[in-house]
Amino acid sequence: MDCLFCAIIAGDVPARQIHADEHAVAFLDIAPWHRGHTLVVPRQHVADVLEPSTALIDIAPAIETVSRLLVDRLGAEGLNLLVNNRAVAGQEVFHLHVHVVPRFGEHPGMRGLFAPDPAAGGELDALHALLTAAS
Repeated sequence: MDCLFCAIIAGDVPARQIHADEHAVAFLDIAPWHRGHTLVVPRQHVADVLEPSTALIDIAPAIETVSRLLVDRLGAEGLNLLVNNRAVAGQEVFHLHVHVVPRFGEHPGMRGLFAPDPAAGGELDALHALLTAAS
């Protein structure tokens, strides 16, 4: 199978992983919309949420854990959860994934979600260290 996210899960492609459990792996997006933008993916290959599967239910605890981590460690004032299903909806990697996007006051609202912070990608290593440091 030629799936980028399966390769990340297998450890064949490096990623800045911030959470993992038996059902999911979460890692910082390499082209973040906002500071801390994270992808939560099921370990099981599922193309999208429309494919018959319990994958979205299975990764729900990881989504919650990652959401709380981003709010607590980054001081986010809120967050967006987004799933793109199929190419017409903007899905680029055809392995189910949930975007967890921390939100800050300087870019509020839905329009602000799609006006990415250009500085967000320049601090991935520092964010990874912050998010994976022991509490």
